[in-house]
Amino acid sequence: MKKFIIIKNRIRNIKAKIVVSSDKSLSIRWALLAAQALGKSRAYNLLDSEDVNSTLIALKKLGVKVTKNKNYCEINGKGLNSFSFNNNTIINCQNSGTLSRLICGVLAKSIKSVILKGDQSLSKRDFSRIIKPLNLFGVKTKLKKNRLPLKITGTDFLRPIEYDELRGSAQVKSCLLFCALNTPGITKIRAVPSRDHTERLFKFLNIPIKIRREKKFDIIKIRGENQYNGFDYKIPGDISSSAFFIVLTLLSKNSKILIKNVNVNKSRTGIIDILKKMNANIRLINKKMYNGEDIADIFVKSGKSLKSINCAKEMNSRATDEFLLIFLVCAKAKGISYFNNIGELRHKECDRLKFASNFLKMIGIKVKETSNSLKIYGNPRLELNGNYEIKNYIKDHRVCMMSCIAALALGGTWKIHDSESINTSFPKFFSKLKSLGAKIN
Repeated sequence: MKKFIIIKNRIRNIKAKIVVSSDKSLSIRWALLAAQALGKSRAYNLLDSEDVNSTLIALKKLGVKVTKNKNYCEINGKGLNSFSFNNNTIINCQNSGTLSRLICGVLAKSIKSVILKGDQSLSKRDFSRIIKPLNLFGVKTKLKKNRLPLKITGTDFLRPIEYDELRGSAQVKSCLLFCALNTPGITKIRAVPSRDHTERLFKFLNIPIKIRREKKFDIIKIRGENQYNGFDYKIPGDISSSAFFIVLTLLSKNSKILIKNVNVNKSRTGIIDILKKMNANIRLINKKMYNGEDIADIFVKSGKSLKSINCAKEMNSRATDEFLLIFLVCAKAKGISYFNNIGELRHKECDRLKFASNFLKMIGIKVKETSNSLKIYGNPRLELNGNYEIKNYIKDHRVCMMSCIAALALGGTWKIHDSESINTSFPKFFSKLKSLGAKIN
């Protein structure tokens, strides 16, 4: 089967209303919480992607009953620490950093060992960031060079901890919250702000959690070992999936789009705030609250001249998955854009900071890259007509999709390898582009 796509034509005159794929972060968190609930939980509009399906397969290996049909996914939980599995059960997390880190907290009280594995990309990612706090809780871990495979063994004698999470990593923070959920007493986490879906879901389920916002940190306290009941949840659209169509519209002539029913949680909308500072025409309409999450339709219109930005580092954690797209917009903006303290991009599916630097140079944009910063010299007249090939990026789904947006917005002939990588988070990405008039071979 062909594992690359060819794009030869730009797209213009987008006039559309669309619905994007469901929120991946919420889909995975719902499944992990439903597995520990008492009774049946149903998720409607659960994302059907490799990362989410890997989560459901993992739960089945832990003895959880999971039923999935075209209308909903149902999980029959038996309560906290109720898993039933053989010692040294192997769970393949595939490409999912969210699953591989969060499930470590879920397993904190399971005294039988689990071995976590992953694909080539996930096996290169750093797990030291969760090992230290897990060990403080009393969880035993075994791995080489802080990489997968990871052998994890929980304990009946978990102890609450106080811990500073200084990376702004939602995965690390959520791992600790899931661990605290199974731990007697009060766990205190002092965390650099990052996406807060786990905290919001805890509040929705009346799990005892207190959050105090300070200038640079969130102070989170959670009282563990409080059982909650099964729950139903409808998953909204994903802001990260929406971002590709936001940028495509901004960079395409005579275009406008309305993206319906998107999760616009403030911890995730950094890309919208950054692009609006760059003079992009973006509005949130039909705002509402659903089970602790902010939902809205996103309206985007092209036409305004884009300007450069000196991006405040406080924005970084709110746009971490969208920086490749933001850099692409900066390539077409007037002036020099500055991004600092973005070294975390080197620890994604691939080194996205290095990829971004090489990609921008390939399309004729001057950049200056350091270990944790990027300076982009924009060119508002940027038009492409050469041949471009994207490969050797360890099947990073966001690299693949951003490259498609660049091809459709800027021109040229593109050959993009490992196109199946989109199945990680957005399997319907190509079909959605084709519905807007894109020609993809």
